[in-house]
Amino acid sequence: MEKIEYKTLTKLQDIKVFLAKILNYTGVELPMAYAESSKIVGIFSQDKMIAGYMLVTKPSFRSLLFIPDRAKKSQKFFKIDQYEMMEVNGLWIGASVKSPKLQFDIWLHLIFDIFQSKKKYLLLMSNSHNKNIEHLHSLTNPQLLYEGAPNLVNGSNSYSNIRVAYTTRWKLVLNLYKYWQELRRRQRRSHRETRVLS
Repeated sequence: MEKIEYKTLTKLQDIKVFLAKILNYTGVELPMAYAESSKIVGIFSQDKMIAGYMLVTKPSFRSLLFIPDRAKKSQKFFKIDQYEMMEVNGLWIGASVKSPKLQFDIWLHLIFDIFQSKKKYLLLMSNSHNKNIEHLHSLTNPQLLYEGAPNLVNGSNSYSNIRVAYTTRWKLVLNLYKYWQELRRRQRRSHRETRVLS
């Protein structure tokens, strides 16, 4: 694959392309206003967007909005100042990114961006049925906040069943060895699949 570039998206057209990719990849349409107030990073190869992610560093966080009030009342975490939090949304890696090494590089770039934000807590939300994302989240040693049907407000949309957890910026760093182990696991799997095809 050609040289990879990481670009912060600021042009409206680029943001629309990113949101369309997320809709196609996840089936969830993220609001434009939400996207414009976030930092969106597009990963490009030969001027084509092949991956991307969105960093939301100030309230309101979609992951918290979708948790029912009854669940929030039972945990001390929800009393923390939300300006100490952030969330990652719209993470996607296109089908053209087949190399485990490149996937790992994108993951490390995301972690660096999260750490540089200097927020204490990182919110993680996913479709409860997406075991691949749940596995990636598990590498950060997260604490589960809620799992179940989302609390939807007028005009919002989400998965039918969500999983919301949180971790800390320091856990991301302390668990770097897990990401390396995941890279090695994917490389071994890719090698076995290549041998089968050949």
